[in-house]
Amino acid sequence: MTTIEPDTSPDHTTQAAMRQQITARRIARPARSAAVAIGARLLTILVASLLIFVALNAAPGDPVRAVLGAHASQAAVLHERHLLGLDHPLIVRYWDWLGNAVHGNFGTSLVYKTSVGSLLSPRVGTTLFLVFYSLLLTLIGGLTIGVLGGAIPRLSSPTAVLTGVFLAIPAFVAAQILVVIFALHLGWFPVSGNGVGFAGQLRHLTLPAISLAVGWSAWVAQVTRAAIRETAALEHVDTARGRGIATTRLFRRHVLRNASIPIITVSGLTLAALFAGAVVVENAFSLNGLGSLLVSSVSAKDYSVVLAVSVLFVAIFVVVTSVIDGLHVLLDPRIRHGSAR
Repeated sequence: MTTIEPDTSPDHTTQAAMRQQITARRIARPARSAAVAIGARLLTILVASLLIFVALNAAPGDPVRAVLGAHASQAAVLHERHLLGLDHPLIVRYWDWLGNAVHGNFGTSLVYKTSVGSLLSPRVGTTLFLVFYSLLLTLIGGLTIGVLGGAIPRLSSPTAVLTGVFLAIPAFVAAQILVVIFALHLGWFPVSGNGVGFAGQLRHLTLPAISLAVGWSAWVAQVTRAAIRETAALEHVDTARGRGIATTRLFRRHVLRNASIPIITVSGLTLAALFAGAVVVENAFSLNGLGSLLVSSVSAKDYSVVLAVSVLFVAIFVVVTSVIDGLHVLLDPRIRHGSAR
């Protein structure tokens, strides 16, 4: 007697439901990962702002006394502290500052007696112009030297020596050298000032941008050179070379593409670091930017301005590193497929 087994194979409806569940999981996991990443970066900015706030309040000296003068009466100092809310507990002041900062209000400057936002807005353009001008010079010089040193064996040692020398020159030293040669002796560029209009800013910010780009272009060149040399020595590149692929095509498709991740990483980190380097260069060339404002505010104990600029720089660094992570996912299929598992 033959026993008829029941048909246990899933019907088309069940298979469609299973496919929908799998698709939903594949969509949900990257979304959860993105949400976690965004939350972690916001938490980073929050913690950094708290640490900066606590450090500024723990710094020696009384900012109110520094503004009112050494001969101000104790009653006047206490009254000013009360008006500014400085007599409240630390955590209460931080919470008030955070709530206002979320809405774009970073407080009032003790020195200038105006809102911090109004001090930052005219200076942001100068700093952004300087940083991106310097980044352009950094990438042009660094990538050119790095690619030549990595692709042409006989240029490897000379480029290594050249980048080593550039790395040893601090930005403020490069600034002094450039001023003496190109501003004082040759008279090609002005010594200080922001300039008016695009052409004026370009001329005034050329020396600051070059002095800022000298060291960072050497770093980009070293990483680019090492990445290209390491990638060119991989087995799949040797295999492609043995198949007779043209040198230019081999370098573009197999070497440069695989070496792009460390190059993009160093380029992104360079952009973030240039904002910190702008603090030194802006003061060396008397530029009216965020960096010079930060230094002058530290000297005057104008802590509202110091806090706002510092947190802004932290936020820029977090955004840049987030963009780098996103580019890694787009460029590296292993990261992309791994995040979707």
